[in-house]
Amino acid sequence: METGGMSLVQILGVINFMLLMFQLFSGQHWIQVKIGIHRKVGLALVATASLHGFLAILTAN
Repeated sequence: METGGMSLVQILGVINFMLLMFQLFSGQHWIQVKIGIHRKVGLALVATASLHGFLAILTAN
């Protein structure tokens, strides 16, 4: 599964890293965001991480 020369698993990995850094920075109050945005980004992180892991397992076999 490739999109533009990169695999979908790699793209999701990069997105997960960015979402994780946002969660870290907003949780430590290094950046100020409303709690609703922090919660929605956390849910997006769970969804993309689950998809990332599922696709990685599928492509590994």
